[in-house]
Amino acid sequence: MQYANQYAIPRIVIGATQSGSGKTTIVTGLLAALRERGLKVQSFKVGPDYIDPGYHKLASGRPAHNLDTWLTPENAVPAIFAAACEGADIAVVEGVMGLYDGGRRGVSSTASVAKLLDAPVLLVIDAKSMGASAAAIAQGFRDYDPTVQLAGVILNRLGSDTHEAMIREAMKAIGIEVYGALRRNEELKLPERHLGLLPVEENDEQEVIGKMGRAAARQLDLEALLRLAQTAKPLKVRTLYRKDGQKLKLCRIGVALDEAFSFYYPTSLDVLKHFGAELVPFSPLRDKGIPDVDGLLIGGGFPEMFAAQLAANRSMRQEIQEKAAAGMPIYAECGGYMYLMDSLQDFAGEVYAMTGVFSGQAVMTPKLQMVGYVEAVLRQDSFLGPKGTKLRGHEFHFSREQEREDAERPFCFTKLRNNLTYGAGRQVNNVLGSYLHLHFAGCPEAAKSFVEYCLAWKLEKKERE
Repeated sequence: MQYANQYAIPRIVIGATQSGSGKTTIVTGLLAALRERGLKVQSFKVGPDYIDPGYHKLASGRPAHNLDTWLTPENAVPAIFAAACEGADIAVVEGVMGLYDGGRRGVSSTASVAKLLDAPVLLVIDAKSMGASAAAIAQGFRDYDPTVQLAGVILNRLGSDTHEAMIREAMKAIGIEVYGALRRNEELKLPERHLGLLPVEENDEQEVIGKMGRAAARQLDLEALLRLAQTAKPLKVRTLYRKDGQKLKLCRIGVALDEAFSFYYPTSLDVLKHFGAELVPFSPLRDKGIPDVDGLLIGGGFPEMFAAQLAANRSMRQEIQEKAAAGMPIYAECGGYMYLMDSLQDFAGEVYAMTGVFSGQAVMTPKLQMVGYVEAVLRQDSFLGPKGTKLRGHEFHFSREQEREDAERPFCFTKLRNNLTYGAGRQVNNVLGSYLHLHFAGCPEAAKSFVEYCLAWKLEKKERE
């Protein structure tokens, strides 16, 4: 990376006291309201979440980006931020969990990202069933770390004008400004499922987004928010990777993209483009076969919700199996990993045939099996790097593998939170898969190696022809 000029980007971070405070609803409404004003607004999500950014995109009309200090180096976060903000009038960053919550030792917390971006923070407080105590909570969050620019609060789930007036008076007494006060409104609630909100690929809730935008326009002080965003100082950042990639396309990589597979970080895909990959979307649900490509990337998602349709697409399953046997580089994460197994058992106990690249079955369970940041070490050479390569990622899944105890595992995972170590994933020929989610901006060497393997397979295929 090389130094670039300073970037003057108006920006705010929306944090909260805890998960479930209403951050996503408020941020989505704010994005829609600002867009309605004619502003080009760029959104971000702190942490590894894939689903909330989808609602951001519906509201703003621009792809949302993730900011994470575990998945990518700290000095890459401002660079990712600045690159995504190109052409935008203002940036809005949605936090994760509570303001100071993150991985072990606070890694990738909203507070840490806000400091990296030198951005003012607004704290969302769920004020249901409390009065002046809301001010005590806000004062505690403000004083906990004075280096965080906590500029004010947004009150959520208020019951009445009297309720609002009581809390505003308490906030005024301790010098904390109120930038918005939203009433309880069940109509603004977004549908959920086992990994969080229902993905927008299945739930194009433009009507709800519109209601959120109108509520935000009425109940948030947009003028004050805009003035606050403009107080952010210019950022000096390093350039990361060109968003349009190299002009020379070295190879073509098929990217599974539909309702079943949608978990990708936009910047992560940009890194593949930077190293010369042309990305070609395809649908394992609907397409009869894969496009003319030199490698495949099958990300996470919800194959369990579309298992019958995936199983019914026999021509797609067969072609992926044939390409795997022929040596095509194929990288699969979480839901994509499940799709490459022999079969998948859904929540109801029904079993469906998958591609059969990896032996074993993915079994959905009512209990969350794994969640959190991990460090992964390659136990053998692969297209992500030589044996011993260390990668940072995260896991979040409700399924478990039903596989032989002696199955050889290409990864050794170590959980960040408790240092638990375990073997993970499968590798067959040039196919590698596991429950790991990577961000290629955090491991560009792995992205470069994957592209090079795809190019090599392309050249070998031409020789054979």
